[in-house]
Amino acid sequence: MTGRDPHEDNRAATPLELLFDLTFVVAFGVSASEFAHMLSENHVGAGLAGFAFSVFAVCWAWINFTWFASAYDTDDWVYRVTTMLQMVGVIILALGIPPVFSSIEHGDHVDNRILVAGYVVMRIAMVFQWLRAARQDPQRRSACLTYAAAITIAQIGWIAAIFVHTSVPTTFLLFAVLIFVELLGPWIAERRKTETPWHSHHIAERYGLLVIIALGEGVVGTVASLSAVVGHQGWTMDAVLVAIAGTGLTFGMWWLYFAVPAGELLHAHRVRSFVWGYGHILLFGSVVATGAGLHSTAYYISHESKLGAVECVLAVAIPVGVYILCVFALYFVLVRSFDTVHILVLAGAAAVLAAAIALAAAGVNMALCHVVVMFAPMIPVVGFELVEQRHAQRALVRASSDEL
Repeated sequence: MTGRDPHEDNRAATPLELLFDLTFVVAFGVSASEFAHMLSENHVGAGLAGFAFSVFAVCWAWINFTWFASAYDTDDWVYRVTTMLQMVGVIILALGIPPVFSSIEHGDHVDNRILVAGYVVMRIAMVFQWLRAARQDPQRRSACLTYAAAITIAQIGWIAAIFVHTSVPTTFLLFAVLIFVELLGPWIAERRKTETPWHSHHIAERYGLLVIIALGEGVVGTVASLSAVVGHQGWTMDAVLVAIAGTGLTFGMWWLYFAVPAGELLHAHRVRSFVWGYGHILLFGSVVATGAGLHSTAYYISHESKLGAVECVLAVAIPVGVYILCVFALYFVLVRSFDTVHILVLAGAAAVLAAAIALAAAGVNMALCHVVVMFAPMIPVVGFELVEQRHAQRALVRASSDEL
């Protein structure tokens, strides 16, 4: 475990990494389902708090493993067995998500016992991996030990948090401190001259794959909404519109994300990887929240929701808007430039989302409102395809010139 070549040709995700990602399908699915249920009960604040906590835990666990694997994937039996142990941890973590939502809903302390137990299983395995790398890669020993130390300190804090029975706001303040500790480890380790040898194109592919997994919640939400329409109305025009809206929205979000040449830009600007990598937590959350919003629409159509039409449209429009902002923000992190085209595109997307909300307020059919929301990511897609691809290529040329 001496570190892989960060410039290795044809580096791609391994079958083990793809298998590992399947456990996160379950974790995202549970988070989205619980959030949709909370929305349908009009417990928006509790739902947002539970969703934020659970999605952060899921994404953070995935991110740390992914960057480690990009640098030190030896694929020997020790590495495989340790990865399997981490998969067990993710499954336990997923089982702990419903109690988190339920405890926040009832207003007492956050019941994170099962979730933290799964998290600790994962992180113990991760500490072992970093210590193994520290022993076998003397050149980067300091960075690897920094990761191991930060993870260990944070885990002691998470375990202690189980026994702290305070109010929900105080508990989340404690969580914020522990999250800061979690972030501090990678920030210190990767600022050293001997950073871990992660592969830019491999990392970009791995992030893209998790975006696709998160977009699966949009498909699930679409199917739920479509089933509700068909169950109540049969195969009507509304059913067709729901199918088009959900599928088109998911497809547009996919297209927008992959319009950015992230691998090439990361390769040119490795020092910008920290904000880009951890900034994806908000992007992943917005994608999963969009699926939850579509699922909450199914509750509305089935007359099982306490939300009104406007709130249901907002449950989809807001995360879509956050997603679009995240894509542009992460793109800006990599290219470090912003022009009037970006403002026009973002304004156009915002106008489309505002129009969908206004239509819902005016009593327009819910399915048609979602069709309007579908066009929000399409506007920046057109902007990227017509203008920003050339902008990104110019940024790559400038980066190449700076290297020379």
